[in-house]
Amino acid sequence: MEDTHAIVAADLQRAHEDFASERANLVAKNASTSEGLYKAARVPEAVGRNSLQFDVEVTQGDRCNQERSGRCWMFASLNTMRYRTMHKYNLKTFELSQAYPLFWDKLEKSNWFLGNILDTLDEPLDGRLMAYLLSDPIGDGGQWDMFKSLVRKYGVVPKEAMPETANSRNTRAMDETLTRFLRGCAKRLRQAHEAGTPTDKLEAMRSQMMDQVYRLLAICLGEPPESFEVRLHDKDDKLVLSGTYTPQRFFDETVGMQLDDYVSLISAPTADKPFGHTYTVSRLGNVVEDHGVRYLNLPPDELKRVAIAQLRDDLPVWFGCDVGQSYLADDGIMDLDARDVDGLLGLPVESGMNKAERLDYGESLMTHAMVLEGVRLDSEGKPTLWKVENSWGKDHGRDGFDTMSDAWFSEYVYQVVVDKKYLTDDERHAYETEDPKVLAPWDPMGSLAVVR
Repeated sequence: MEDTHAIVAADLQRAHEDFASERANLVAKNASTSEGLYKAARVPEAVGRNSLQFDVEVTQGDRCNQERSGRCWMFASLNTMRYRTMHKYNLKTFELSQAYPLFWDKLEKSNWFLGNILDTLDEPLDGRLMAYLLSDPIGDGGQWDMFKSLVRKYGVVPKEAMPETANSRNTRAMDETLTRFLRGCAKRLRQAHEAGTPTDKLEAMRSQMMDQVYRLLAICLGEPPESFEVRLHDKDDKLVLSGTYTPQRFFDETVGMQLDDYVSLISAPTADKPFGHTYTVSRLGNVVEDHGVRYLNLPPDELKRVAIAQLRDDLPVWFGCDVGQSYLADDGIMDLDARDVDGLLGLPVESGMNKAERLDYGESLMTHAMVLEGVRLDSEGKPTLWKVENSWGKDHGRDGFDTMSDAWFSEYVYQVVVDKKYLTDDERHAYETEDPKVLAPWDPMGSLAVVR
């Protein structure tokens, strides 16, 4: 970079004079330094428009809490599933174990990672692909297709059958330890390959490493149950289900969700992803035999249409979004008008890029998964406000619920999961028959919902 780009005294003097000449800058400085940038930018009138009143709404049990873990995608998935169990058996509330899929996801991700290492033994260690693979081998994040794979293979269990542990409530130490171990495994596999070790011996090393991963996870989370006893009582304290179940049988009988009917729709208006076509992401997944993820890219209004259709059929909707954008966390409000950072700073911060540009320039991607449980409609039947169940406990937002303006949905919702019966014939045909375009591993549509 040329020295002509250096900041000099005249630049600083000009910036100081410009700042001091505007009364609004001084007021903004006092407010921001006292309360913090986002609190100072809070717009009370927008907060008042986000009341918990909806025209279409499903009723859920008690709020769940992912605590200090990045399991939002699991909580959101299990919240859509437990809803079916609660309604089937007339339960006041109910939770499926979130520690149970955590165990299997870490195990499967470890196996997926080691498979990727064996598949890239001749890649340069300092190349972009290896940097990506080594950056976060088994992080807490995930997507719907990955959860679907876990449930298809391992089923689900009630929370009592595999309760939370210190390491599921706060996954940091477990994740750091497993990540360090797996990076060491990657080193040993690559070194063995460089020394001429044949493929079958490398696979034997991988198998031994997976035994060690299982040991680590069992120490941190306990071993998942092969079977368990169930006693469920309904709202009137009547015993409605009892017996011994396997995780697969429990899912089939109490949830009864046809997993393959539920598809991932994304909304990414970038030039490389035309709407109406299918996509997958290279090297993204967890369960090897399920071969990763599959999306259909559609405009935001189509995601809204199918979400409303599913809500009208009394079923909640899994969705992924960039939760930190234009978000009043204390109020539980996602609304483009809820905070005016641009007005406070006098700069085009939040208005400086459109949705496609934010994706292209690394400003936005999916960070969090939650559940749509209601929608407010205008006189023409179009959505204006959405009810959202979060997984940050009952003390967050309003009894654990957030609201999301429809304009916010258009800008920052990137994925919804619905029954494919709500798709148009053309959309369903594209999803089921089209060979998906393979996106690079670091494409923003490969981001994992992981906000803690």
